[in-house]
Amino acid sequence: MDKVFIEALEIECVIGIYDWERTIKQPIVLDIEMAFDNRVPAASDDIADTLDYKAVSKRLIQFVSESSFGLVETLAERCCAIILDEFGVSQVKLKLSKIGAVRGAKAVGVMLERSRADG
Repeated sequence: MDKVFIEALEIECVIGIYDWERTIKQPIVLDIEMAFDNRVPAASDDIADTLDYKAVSKRLIQFVSESSFGLVETLAERCCAIILDEFGVSQVKLKLSKIGAVRGAKAVGVMLERSRADG
């Protein structure tokens, strides 16, 4: 299956379980791979036939920037659900990195793989 990807989409949001984290916005970074059959848009050369990565990005920016979850796991699950439910993607791989959350590490986070078949 072909893949459409969004790499290093940085978004500021409220994320974390500590009291101080609930009062500030912190950067998270999303790396996303979405399964999509690119033969149709390649044949038509029509944007209407594509998986619009700009629309996916804008939707995730809107959702994440307005969110306020304690756990990165919850935020990552919700992002996967949006992609699967709203953009007709059959499978998604998502890496969510929380920048600077652990001293000495550039980032920590989670990597998820979800598909419509997962329910």
